[in-house]
Parts: sequence; structure tokens; C-alpha cells
Amino acid sequence: MFHFIKSLMPKEEKFFDLFEAQAAKAMEAAQSLRKVLDGGDATADNCAILSRQEEEADHISYEVMQAIRRAFITPFDRSDIKALSSTLDDAIDQMNKTGKVVMLYDVRQFEPNMRAMADRVILLAKLTAEALPLIRNVAQNSSRLHALTGEITKIEEQSDQLNDEGLRALFMGRAKQDPLAFVIGSELYDHLEKVCDRFEDVAHVMSDIVIEHA
Repeated sequence: MFHFIKSLMPKEEKFFDLFEAQAAKAMEAAQSLRKVLDGGDATADNCAILSRQEEEADHISYEVMQAIRRAFITPFDRSDIKALSSTLDDAIDQMNKTGKVVMLYDVRQFEPNMRAMADRVILLAKLTAEALPLIRNVAQNSSRLHALTGEITKIEEQSDQLNDEGLRALFMGRAKQDPLAFVIGSELYDHLEKVCDRFEDVAHVMSDIVIEHA
């Protein structure tokens, strides 16, 4: 009886607004990350912009956690809400960690595959930003959500290949004369790969929501 009554009660809609705000912030951060990897004199400024965006994303994630505590009725399971917000936040965190490595080692030039991976990050952020509004009506949008999450997975696989090829090129190239270049480069590649992995995690959570509620 309780579950029947619960199903009739109005659900808290603020979560959808917060998810979409997180996705918009992820898109901004992805574009800033790409500018960081252009290198040159603007690198430090672009890293600072990325850091600020990460802080803004943290505030949105905090609001999601607070909303979970306050809400009596949620659009879907609290664990899914938390996972969706956390994985989005983790993606932006990894972007900022990439920027921190850039600043730590004062990197101003970047490998082609690093820039190619950042291009994939932008694509992943765009797909996520398209998908998240659709979960306002999961049943109606289940087919499109399935297609989008599948596309996210494909792009993440592309990023894995770019990472492997980039590491090999780095090892066979500059690292032979400058071993530190491989250490720094591999750390940058690692964070870029983790950004893409976190977007795939977002896709997995969305897929779970579709399965449970479509």
C-alpha cells in the first residue's frame, strides 16, 4: 500500500535541472581542456579557467547530495541519482587533474593523440548533455537513450586506442632522448583516458535507469 501511495505523490523535479547543469558544466570544462592542450602562452590561463569550472561543478554535485537528503519522493532510486551525479563530477575532476599535471610540469606542447583524445572528450560531453534531459521521460525516450549510451561506449573505445597509440609513439619518439617526457606524457594520457572512462560510467548509469524504468 505504501508503494502505491508513493507512486501517486509528486516527485522532486529539481534533480533533472541539476543533472542538466552538471552536463552543461562538463561541456564547458571539456572545451577548456581542449584549449589547454592547444598549448602555448595561454596554457596557464586555460588551466585556471578549467580549475574554476571544476569548483563550480563541485557546488552542483553538492546540491544534488543535499537534494537527495531533503526529498521524500525522487524520480528514480537514490543510489542511481547519486551515481549519476558522482560519475559526472568525477569526469570533470579528471579534466582538472589533467590541467594540474600540465601546471605542475609546466607543459606547453602536447602530443597529437592527446589533442585527439580531448576532441573525444568534447564529443562525450555533447552526447551526455543530449542524453540527460531525456531521462525526464525515460519510457518515451528509451530508444534514443539506448542509442546515445551506445555511442558513448564506442567513443570511449576510440579513446583507448588513441591512448595506446599515443603512449607507443611517445616511447618510440621523444622519450628516447628525454625519459622524463615519457613519465609526464604517460601521466597526462592516464588522466585523459580516465576522463573518457568516467563518461562511460555515466552511460552505464543511464542504461541502468532505462532498464529499470522504461
